[in-house]
Amino acid sequence: MKKKLIINREISWLSFNERVLQEAADERVPLIERMRFLGIFSNNLDEFFRVRVATWRRLLDFADQDNALKESPADLLNKINKIDYNHQHRFLEIYDDILRKLEKENIFILNENQLTDDQGGFVREYFRENVRPNLFPIMMKNIKKSTSLKDKSIYLAVRLRKKDKSLKDNHALIKVPTSVLSRFLILPKKEDKNFIILLDDVIRFNLADIFSVFDYDEFDAYTIKVTRDAELEIDNDVSKSLMERMSESIKQRKKGRPVRFVYDKEIPDSMLKMVTDKLKISSKDNTMRGGRYHNFKDFMGFPNVGGPHLEYSPAPQLPHRHLSGSKSILAAIRERDIMINFPYQSFQYFIDLLREASIDPGVKSIKMTLYRVARTSKVINALVNAARNGKDVTVYLELQARFDEQANIYWSEKLLEEGVKIIHGTAGFKVHSKLILIKRKEGSTNRLYANIGTGNFNETTSKIYGDVHLLTANPSITDEVDQVFGLIERSYLAPMTFRHLIVSPFKTRRFILQMINQEIVNARAGKKAEVIMKLNSLVDATVVKKIYAASAAGVKFRLIVRGICVLVPGVKGLSENIEAISIVDRFLEHARIFVFHNNGDPQYYITSADIMSRNLDHRIEVGLPVWDEELKRELQTMLDIQWKDNVKARLLGKNDLNQYRFIDDPDFRSQMETYNYFKNQFYHH
Repeated sequence: MKKKLIINREISWLSFNERVLQEAADERVPLIERMRFLGIFSNNLDEFFRVRVATWRRLLDFADQDNALKESPADLLNKINKIDYNHQHRFLEIYDDILRKLEKENIFILNENQLTDDQGGFVREYFRENVRPNLFPIMMKNIKKSTSLKDKSIYLAVRLRKKDKSLKDNHALIKVPTSVLSRFLILPKKEDKNFIILLDDVIRFNLADIFSVFDYDEFDAYTIKVTRDAELEIDNDVSKSLMERMSESIKQRKKGRPVRFVYDKEIPDSMLKMVTDKLKISSKDNTMRGGRYHNFKDFMGFPNVGGPHLEYSPAPQLPHRHLSGSKSILAAIRERDIMINFPYQSFQYFIDLLREASIDPGVKSIKMTLYRVARTSKVINALVNAARNGKDVTVYLELQARFDEQANIYWSEKLLEEGVKIIHGTAGFKVHSKLILIKRKEGSTNRLYANIGTGNFNETTSKIYGDVHLLTANPSITDEVDQVFGLIERSYLAPMTFRHLIVSPFKTRRFILQMINQEIVNARAGKKAEVIMKLNSLVDATVVKKIYAASAAGVKFRLIVRGICVLVPGVKGLSENIEAISIVDRFLEHARIFVFHNNGDPQYYITSADIMSRNLDHRIEVGLPVWDEELKRELQTMLDIQWKDNVKARLLGKNDLNQYRFIDDPDFRSQMETYNYFKNQFYHH
């Protein structure tokens, strides 16, 4: 029997991020969008180092005592560094290519040495009014043991010199204040030429002004950046609330251990040594020579100073055929199940639903789970409004949503002030499900309305994340959603059985394995057997082995996996019945959809869970069957459109070469085709 092939998940993730880099390199992508993809690539990588690499670094400390690990942490970290090095090299090539093409569009990114006198005057003025008040240099010799550079920030390491050598060289660190100022300063236009200078270079241009108290006349500045371990050490003091413990942990995170140190390759060796000594960066920390600029995540917000052709053409969110023009969303849900697809259809329907529930005299209560919330959240405003209108509002707000902990603590406090009941945390289980439950008195009975979805209630991400939400008043489903809220409110996990909902940690794993087993039975009986899965990540080894076994039995699999995929399709004798693609494009594919052929009576499911052990065993996730025939057709059409993609689909395979999937037909780009599908559906209904 062939050894079960399972790719390391970290290596597979790097392969996914390479697909993001391919978008930055793709000449079919508008120029400014290519620059923004460099920002997304960089932001992803920072997060990867802060979370995954940091975990392996911690394992490295214990590796000698622990032989249970399948992979040696040192070997894996080595592989990661090699891939990272190649990606960085490619990254800089792409960046240079984009700069050359921007110049052809009359857009020039200048550094401090390229400014004309007029531009210099403009930059000086901007610096004095806006930048200088936000700068607080630290002289290197004053650095204490406890001084640590902030994660996610860039610093200029500055050398101060006197030409005639009458003063000893001095050194300082300056944090570039990108949290309060834009990284990009747009300079006055000249004729038809546009100019941009980076904030780092605005500071470099004014170093003499910053250090005018000293008598130096030459200054050099080199960018450095530290990425820190983002794991929160959560205090176990029972006398403190989870909110207090989380707040303290977030402060600790800012001082987490360094996992990556990037520096400008031009920095003199003696200066680099001084900086790393002072900051306690050891050779064990992943140090990397980089270019002049770091923190490319800021390039996600790169400004378009050229024409509209340099960006994607607008794709405004579309009205929904069953909701547009309807006076009451609750009435529309009473009539039929409704599916909303982001980013194609409008998120505004959720705000309208909450607003309607907040003023409808029949509505008694609203319950909702929140995981990641937009910075200025209309969802929160709608819930506050409902509480002010005397509704009983309960919100489960996940404090441990990674990197959104601080925002979620802030929103918790706001909601509590307004009389909203807040629930935090079910011991050891993150709540990742996307649920709304509205209770309305109708005649002598209470009727429940529910939403179960694959993505967050977040108006910002709803414009770029592809997700599916189902709104229903079917009591078979809504009663079980009510049970899930009961489970969450209890703060401990009692085993529960659900007839229809697929709920982690109780049922999701078992359900997936059972459904695949049923396909195996059908395949062995000579019947058609097929499974379609659309996911963000396919990591869980037990499920992967079951898919391999099913493939060997003749079950066909079509997998659409955006991110990590540890399974290898198309291997003779192991997985020749499995095809797998990944689509990375303008929108982020986030929906999770399962279809089981079921002997000609296909079963459709949507869920908040990926196939990773954390989603199957350590989170509260909710999936549900889609029963409405029209909605099944809609899901199938969306999956068929994705499967036909020959512009942005990459083949997943053993060496993960991320090859584009070429089919001889005319170009078929699934996201644009999906947009047109929903547009036509609305205008033709």
